[in-house]
Amino acid sequence: MENNWTTIITPKNKWYKLNFKEIWDYRDLISIFVKRDIISIYKQTILGPIWFLLGPLFTVFTYTFLFSEIAHLSTDGLPGPLFYLGGTTLWNYFQACFNGASSTFSANAGIFGKVYFPRLVTPISLMISNLLKLGFQFLTYVGFLIYYHQHNDKLHFHVEMLYLVPFIILILAIIAMGSGIIISSLTSKYRDLTMIVGIGMMLFMYATPIMYPVSAIPILYKPYLYLNPISPLIEAFRFVFTGTGTFTLLQLIYSLIFGVFLLFTGIFVFNKTEKTFMDTV
Repeated sequence: MENNWTTIITPKNKWYKLNFKEIWDYRDLISIFVKRDIISIYKQTILGPIWFLLGPLFTVFTYTFLFSEIAHLSTDGLPGPLFYLGGTTLWNYFQACFNGASSTFSANAGIFGKVYFPRLVTPISLMISNLLKLGFQFLTYVGFLIYYHQHNDKLHFHVEMLYLVPFIILILAIIAMGSGIIISSLTSKYRDLTMIVGIGMMLFMYATPIMYPVSAIPILYKPYLYLNPISPLIEAFRFVFTGTGTFTLLQLIYSLIFGVFLLFTGIFVFNKTEKTFMDTV
């Protein structure tokens, strides 16, 4: 009897192979995962999505009290809450995407071992579902902008550059996904790396202009700060909405190139690890 299979699943012969059409064919599964991620976040909670706002607001007011009022760190002339909220809004999205992508193999081991689908579907769905958190926090940021624009004539909203915001968020997602799936691939075999990643993210946050502006950094160290691909994105974000910050198109291009390189490197490592994942998890 001849078997007329509609689909034949075989391991990837080439670790650099990436089937975009296959990922697109599973777009309905991506949608299901996005809904799952959103529902699981605030299911059985009293305040629901409001928790997306309370955490960042508490962080922002803590930063304002510690770094602006006590330590008197520069905020580029911006009100403390507005300055810190601009940085934490983007950072929280990056961190959520990175943490989700970096635990792709370990968090979905049960599903991966039972049914086949393109494994990259899971980190892609996380990038999309985390946009909900970003949306709530961005609306809060807009609320602060409206308030302070009425009480501060020095703020300047570059309406003509508003198109850069989706571009900034996309680059941020690319960097988060690329770095996250690299870590996920490594930690599937070397579990000790999960401890190092937590410390590394904390240090990386301090190397990003969230609690301080680039203008406050001595000229000698500024080139090193801009090696961090997140720095130009946060500075550009602040520049668009407040008119402050150090921003050039060249820096954004650098972040994009860095992110694309990181993403493809991550995909290559991810595909290579996928072959032996179930043996090491």
